[in-house]
Amino acid sequence: MDDFSNDEKFTYLRYKVGDDSPPEWNTQHVNSGESSKCPTYVHRAPPCQGSCPSGHDIRGWLSIARGLDKPQEGQTWQELAFERMSVANPFPSIMGRVCPAPCQDGCNRNEVEEAVGINSVEQYVGDWALGQGKTFAPPEVESGKRIAIIGGGVGGLAAAYFLRLRGHGCTIFDTYKELGGMMRFGIPSYRTPRDVLDGEIERIINMGVEVRLNTQIGKDISVEELEKDYDAIFWAIGAQTGKLLPIPGVNAPNCVDGMSFLRAFNEDRLQHLDGRVLVVGAGDTAMDVAAVARRIGHIENSSEKDRPDNVILGHTIHDVAEAARRQGADVWVVYRRPIDKAPATEHELTSIIAEGVEIHENLAPLEVILGEDGRATALRVVPVDWSSGEMVVKEGEEFDIDCALIVGATGQAGDFAGLEEFDNGKGLMDVDNFFQVLGKPGHFVGGDVIKPHLLTTAIGHASIAVEGIDRYLQGDNLKKRPKVDVHHFSLLQELRSHELEPSEYANQPTYGTDSADFAVHNYEDRSSVEIIPAEDFFLGYYNHTPMHRRSENTINKDNVLGNFDERFNSLDEQQVIDEAERCLSCGMCFECDNCLVYCPQDAITRVAKDKRAMGRYVETDYTKCVGCYICADVCPSGYINMGLGGD
Repeated sequence: MDDFSNDEKFTYLRYKVGDDSPPEWNTQHVNSGESSKCPTYVHRAPPCQGSCPSGHDIRGWLSIARGLDKPQEGQTWQELAFERMSVANPFPSIMGRVCPAPCQDGCNRNEVEEAVGINSVEQYVGDWALGQGKTFAPPEVESGKRIAIIGGGVGGLAAAYFLRLRGHGCTIFDTYKELGGMMRFGIPSYRTPRDVLDGEIERIINMGVEVRLNTQIGKDISVEELEKDYDAIFWAIGAQTGKLLPIPGVNAPNCVDGMSFLRAFNEDRLQHLDGRVLVVGAGDTAMDVAAVARRIGHIENSSEKDRPDNVILGHTIHDVAEAARRQGADVWVVYRRPIDKAPATEHELTSIIAEGVEIHENLAPLEVILGEDGRATALRVVPVDWSSGEMVVKEGEEFDIDCALIVGATGQAGDFAGLEEFDNGKGLMDVDNFFQVLGKPGHFVGGDVIKPHLLTTAIGHASIAVEGIDRYLQGDNLKKRPKVDVHHFSLLQELRSHELEPSEYANQPTYGTDSADFAVHNYEDRSSVEIIPAEDFFLGYYNHTPMHRRSENTINKDNVLGNFDERFNSLDEQQVIDEAERCLSCGMCFECDNCLVYCPQDAITRVAKDKRAMGRYVETDYTKCVGCYICADVCPSGYINMGLGGD
């Protein structure tokens, strides 16, 4: 029996401990003097990239940080990494701070000890670019086409960026007085610092993007006018309308939705509370509401006009002088499921608990209890049991939770006032594979109005939609998209950057590619159809190296009031390089030389230095190869696969 516990991470080994002889098939291959299979260098997509909604070439810019992919003379590695990041995402500073990092959940490094800190590297590079004043160049050639973008949040801004890269003119229409959408009006400033946000937005606008603020489509300008004046339309209206709880009494004035709460705070209107706050839900919006409520605190003896609900509904604004006498707010999160099933990240949950928020799980809301004045005085809940996998209500155990404000954060929808024809009946929009609105050619869409999700998801939507817009403007049919729909590493592009581009194929019969200069010998690109799993690796190569974590400002219940400092501090340059070194380089050679050292036939050699580029470091002489499989067995990254023949 193995000595490893079920919970312990251990290194993958092809052979059991104690085995001292190769299997018979291996011996047969070596002794035969000929091969049925030889090494092929196969490029596949890494799981971090496949898990990223915006399709970042994460492995690519980590390779730059660790020095595998070197910048041109006069260029810093940070500059090259920023360029590589910006191919997929024009907001590296913001995303490095707020993205919950599904890429890290999928990281194969988890099979060794823990994921690579992708977010921390991204934040460092993004902050460096802002500090250096790096900009996006406007297109060299203008297409003459004009696209209307409805919404100035992350999806609309990303679409403007991708459209300008293709030379298309665009105008952003937004109902607010400032751009930013959820990044500005939904997420608190301690998570999206406004100087960082403004800097990343300004870079995009300076590419030649027209902006029209305080303009509502469907009211100030009709859809018909847009269709007449523009060649295509991109809808990025988001889902900034919160849904009220589906229970009796929820129309009380002090029952509000989470989005309205956060918008009032981010517009500097909501500055204090006046009693216990119940936050219903446990997603990202609920966590932000709870955290903000603890930070702004409450005051006693609040006047009628200063009640939080009046402020949230836009009737008044708090008196700043009164807010100075505030105290810590009593904030509860009420969730109908076990809290470990909450959609919010573990870090957000642990943070609000440390900040003094009470978590009450397995409680289903039943009814808002109203006072004589029609205001909510309590929320009636009932305990529920999930042990069977289904929600079972504990009848007869209902009780009331006293409160001054109820904030429902259980769902969002788009605002379709004047745009009812686009509403699918659920407050969202229906789209095809290229994010074109169903039944409306020339209308494309992205972001939360398709399905509320992550900010980085909206960026990915914008990238795909802009590709669709570009093809639509050219009159092309929109075909099915690749299985692995991301921004892939291109060996051809890499070779071009090093002036190693292959020669043009002469269209003549050729026996093999070992001496050809029009192709890369024994290389295959499967990145658009395959994601490489950890099972294909030799994980025994990697040392156990813990993640280099960003230091965190300690915020607890004693210092949370009025504390709007960022939670995370950026890594320094050396820490970033060290963290990038932890990348397994999944499906890509990182020049470890294992195959060179262990090949018994000396069939594998390094590519000449003047011909070498990332992804082209070694090659195999098939006249010497006997198909022993050793190179594939010892390849740490799964880059070497046995092919070219049958068994």
